[in-house]
Amino acid sequence: MAQRGSPMTLAEKIVARAAGRDAVAPGETVTCAVDLAMMHDSGGPRRVGPILERLGVGVWDPEKIVVVSDHFVPAVDAAGAAILDLTRQWVADNDIANFYDMQGICHVVLPERGHLRPGLFVVGGDSHSPTGGAFGAFMFGVGASDMAGVLATGETWIKVPETIRILCEGELPPGVCAKDMILALCARMGMGGGQYQVIELAGSTIEALGMTERMTLCNMTAELGAMTGLIAPDQVTAAAIMAAGADPGDIDIWKGDKGARYMEDHRLDAGALSPQVAKPHSPANAAGVEASAGVPVAQAYIGACTGAKLEDLHMAARILKGRKVAAGTRLLVAPASTRTTARAAADGTLANLTAAGAILMPTGCGACAGMGPGVLGENEVCIASTARNFRGRMGAPSSEVYLGSPYTVAASAVAGRIADPREFLEGAGA
Repeated sequence: MAQRGSPMTLAEKIVARAAGRDAVAPGETVTCAVDLAMMHDSGGPRRVGPILERLGVGVWDPEKIVVVSDHFVPAVDAAGAAILDLTRQWVADNDIANFYDMQGICHVVLPERGHLRPGLFVVGGDSHSPTGGAFGAFMFGVGASDMAGVLATGETWIKVPETIRILCEGELPPGVCAKDMILALCARMGMGGGQYQVIELAGSTIEALGMTERMTLCNMTAELGAMTGLIAPDQVTAAAIMAAGADPGDIDIWKGDKGARYMEDHRLDAGALSPQVAKPHSPANAAGVEASAGVPVAQAYIGACTGAKLEDLHMAARILKGRKVAAGTRLLVAPASTRTTARAAADGTLANLTAAGAILMPTGCGACAGMGPGVLGENEVCIASTARNFRGRMGAPSSEVYLGSPYTVAASAVAGRIADPREFLEGAGA
């Protein structure tokens, strides 16, 4: 059992506060008060509502619950429309004010609307909930049964996880971004490389990244098998939270203590990275783009919480400006939120994308989750800026999905085959 005054990691500090303890240690089982619970239309009200009804209980605090419709939007059939109707009715019946209907993907909408800040203990009804760790919040995914327990009581239990620290050093080369960093880590550590642990990312490379790039890194710690990802907050974090209309609080207290014990320490030389591409059917199949270069692609997809934020669209536009998508290849772009779409329209990004031949898709999880427009047919090959390329995830089981950064996806759309984005950035700066 942890002793008062023992050095703690950032994760342990947040868990200790939520548990009402002075200190916690890895391996202990503690009950934590939940600061915020987030659900979406797919795994939310339609799953947890019947459980709460059977228990005969309501929600513990409507103000601490956020619901986002992002999976079945816009509805493409009667079944999807019925799920959305059920979601809207449940929200109304339970007085949930924080309901974002068709406004974007939950992991992007949550920070956009000022719901995340350092030190919060947050549960999300989706496996990519670790995205919230970019804001210094301990946020992890739970299933419907656990979420029902949270909604009924405002609490949940966890076994305090170990922390794996990854120090990322060096300046990212042109055409290389956070997506390449996390794909390289997937290749190195494997899909279970952080199983039930926290992945804490630190170092000069992290400090130089903007918030949406940090979100990409924490988002895909889920692919490492981690319980969550974390980045200690700094002035970049505080500025983003204030821009969303929220108060970041005292960011200085949410850092690991000197002398805190880490399960493992890893180093990533970000300055030596090349663009990465993950071959089917796992993010762990990542290697330098040259290992996949030349593979013809029928579809290039820029979408999902992982790869369609404003900065992601900017990357794609830098490649596509003044160029055209190759004949026989379709480029689909599904911005991660309606605010992203509006900002990309205002700064000219959408004009550059559509002038190149990109097809603008509705905001939502869409083809990334194998839902709605953009799913793949038999034997089709796609390169995507999404997080996962498991067999059949984006459509037909015989289809193949390669993963890359928005730079690489855009370059491949222009070439009609998987291509190195650096060839399209020569002379254009980083």
